[in-house]
Amino acid sequence: MPLATINGIQLNYQVKGSGDLVVLIMGTGSPGRVWDLHQVPALVAAGYRVCTFDNRGIAPTDECADGITIEDLVADTAALIAHLGGPAHVVGTSLGARVAQELALARPDLVRKAVFLAAHGRRDTLQKTLSEGERELDRKGITLPTEYRAAITAVLNLSPASMVDPMAAQDWLDIFAFSKADTTPGVRAQRNLDDFGDRLAAYGRITVPCLSVGFADDRLVPANLAAEVGKAIPGAEYLELPDCGHYGYLERPEAVNAAILDFLKR
Repeated sequence: MPLATINGIQLNYQVKGSGDLVVLIMGTGSPGRVWDLHQVPALVAAGYRVCTFDNRGIAPTDECADGITIEDLVADTAALIAHLGGPAHVVGTSLGARVAQELALARPDLVRKAVFLAAHGRRDTLQKTLSEGERELDRKGITLPTEYRAAITAVLNLSPASMVDPMAAQDWLDIFAFSKADTTPGVRAQRNLDDFGDRLAAYGRITVPCLSVGFADDRLVPANLAAEVGKAIPGAEYLELPDCGHYGYLERPEAVNAAILDFLKR
């Protein structure tokens, strides 16, 4: 991935394919290369030029450990789209969906269509409690035992349907056990972005075509919150996918990719 000065920071990004530009925005604590597993190949094969990048907070993009705001992430994405000769279709998941939602509101000139995976315009009580608990673990320097942490990650992010088969369940647990790195200052700064109010009324001013996708078994961002975003945006569509949790784009990539491609091609 090349590093470029984007919106005053060093931002790490990658572009593959040719055609209309699609920018993929990842969620909290994850690098942009996660999209390379399933979404990038499908979009490139469908004739799109696809950009993935590491949000500020995720090295080698500047970590900005002294603090990150949602406005920073929106401005970074807007500047990247302009750098690449936008406008662009944008697809975001979780925190990335929030960035895409705010970008569609603030810079409709840069957004052709927007897809929000695990969208939310407000947080419920469980989300707030989980976020505060996670920050408390960080403040106290507590590291959960590897196998327990992997199990908690699976429970919070996967559908029960993905854990029925014992071999598949063990594969997921092994992935979570071996892929978790130490929580960096940049990731901690991203986690603090969990504090925000109710944005649903503001989303009533979004004018670009939007698709909100909810994952039926999502425990971190329940599907009813994604449905609220779809309802709040005039003319937006809402689609709920069964048998997938917060990592629906990894659990059921064919269904997620089909939903994205169908919406972008219309």
